[in-house]
Amino acid sequence: MAFDPNKIDRIVQLARAYGATRVILFGSALDAPQTARDIDIACDGVPGWKLFELAAKIEDELEIPSDIIPLTPASRFTQSIEKRGKILL
Repeated sequence: MAFDPNKIDRIVQLARAYGATRVILFGSALDAPQTARDIDIACDGVPGWKLFELAAKIEDELEIPSDIIPLTPASRFTQSIEKRGKILL
């Protein structure tokens, strides 16, 4: 299943509804959307377990597996995401 880039607006809407203040797309959905099998998102502003709820909501509505990670605390991985990812919010 390929990731449809037109679904980005809905991802941002859902993330905002959960309190996200920053959302960054990274991974295969950014690099090769035609062959992406999931969507990788990093975000700020969504408290702990709500990240899992947001991931489930995205999966249910967009019908694509999703991985969501918090941007804080900062790490080398999150710094790499911030440099290379696409800022959605």
